[in-house]
Parts: sequence; structure tokens; C-alpha cells
Amino acid sequence: MSANIVVSANMIAPVLALVIWSLVMLLWMCVMRFPALMKLKLSTERARGGRGQDLDRILPPETNWPAHNYVHLMEQPTIFYATAIGIAVLGQGTPLNVGLAWGYVALRVLHSIWQAKVNTIPVRSSLFFLATALLLVMAVNGLICALGR
Repeated sequence: MSANIVVSANMIAPVLALVIWSLVMLLWMCVMRFPALMKLKLSTERARGGRGQDLDRILPPETNWPAHNYVHLMEQPTIFYATAIGIAVLGQGTPLNVGLAWGYVALRVLHSIWQAKVNTIPVRSSLFFLATALLLVMAVNGLICALGR
């Protein structure tokens, strides 16, 4: 059984945009945390080892918010990447799927900004669940197409 596969390159742009945004958040995290750590003048022994979440105990909450968001961008968006690339490989870069993908990216960017600057849970969770709903529709669209082949 052979299938002609036509990759929908238009599905890749939102993937790359979210990758770039994730790297922007990494930079934002460093810009917030490094100066705050320098101000603490930690001893060399206290500054050794540890993990990023250990900084939650010694830095102000607002300083850690971009880092928390960066971690979030390493979680659910991995499912988005797989879904968008799967849809692209299936040749299903329809206006609906491309719009859903860009909508997901836009909501994740808004979620990042909100979490890094304001961080109130009702708005943050609303943005998260809206993005999740778009991702679910994308995944269902991809599965329907894959099962129909």
C-alpha cells in the first residue's frame, strides 16, 4: 500500500513560532533571575548545584514567574508540536487547522505574558483551557484524517 504524502508546510510556521517564543521566555527568565541572584551575593557553596525550582525559596515570586512559564512551555506544547507536525505530514494544512494552530500559539504567548507579568490564576487558567480546546480540535481533526486514509 503506497500513499502519496503531501506535507503542508503552512502547519510548520506556528510550530517554529512557538519554538522561538519558548526561547524568548528562556531569555526573559535569565534576565529576571541572574540579576536577582547577583544581588543576593550567595556564598560559592550555597550557589552550587541545585535545580531551577530551588530558586523559588530564595527569590521573590515575580522573579520566578517567567521561569515557571518557561517550564510550562516545555510541557503541553510538546503535544502541540506532535499534533501540528502530524497534521502537516497528513497534508491537512487546511485553513481551519492552520487557524487553530496559530490560535494555539497566540493563546500560549498571551498565557506567557500574563503569567510572567500579572499571574492571576483565573485569567491564566482561562487562557490555558482555551488553548487546550484548540489543541483538542486539532488532534481530533488529525486523527479523523489519519483513520480515513
